[in-house]
Amino acid sequence: MTRQEAFDLLCAYTKTDPLRKHALAVEAAMAAYARKLGEDEELWSVVGLLHDFDYEMFPEYPDHPVKGSEILKEKGLSEDVRRVIMSHVPATNIPRDSQMAKVLFACDELCGFIMAAAVIRPNKIADLEVSSVKKKLKDKAFARAVSREDITNGAAELGVPLEEHIGFVIAAMRARAEALGF
Repeated sequence: MTRQEAFDLLCAYTKTDPLRKHALAVEAAMAAYARKLGEDEELWSVVGLLHDFDYEMFPEYPDHPVKGSEILKEKGLSEDVRRVIMSHVPATNIPRDSQMAKVLFACDELCGFIMAAAVIRPNKIADLEVSSVKKKLKDKAFARAVSREDITNGAAELGVPLEEHIGFVIAAMRARAEALGF
């Protein structure tokens, strides 16, 4: 599946702007990590775009991501790619045994948190600093639906210090600020 086909599929299933922007944010982070790691950027972009494409229709586990995986199978996505997408939901207990799976898990919740932190700032993501994100992470009332545990575990699974991971993802999202509505 091409990046454009993935985006079209995302838009067919995801009608709300915030969830589409979340997918675009995760795509930005995945693509940046693919470049850094010498991986297939388009494939990693597809995974970033599609990881939650089914969430509006099926917001609860096990429907998300199981029913989404069935749809992706019908669309011809490989078992490996579907396994990576399934593994980003901890409740599936699917091991994140590839670099792509680890990166997806590490970026998913963090991208949502960074979006929440950036949207309330006057300059949005343009001057968002790692220290600001870390400060907001300590505020349990801020973006309370975002799993801090998944954010810290994701960086640990990647073997990257949390501060470095946050900075890398901010930079990836900043590079696509216009598409993210910033």
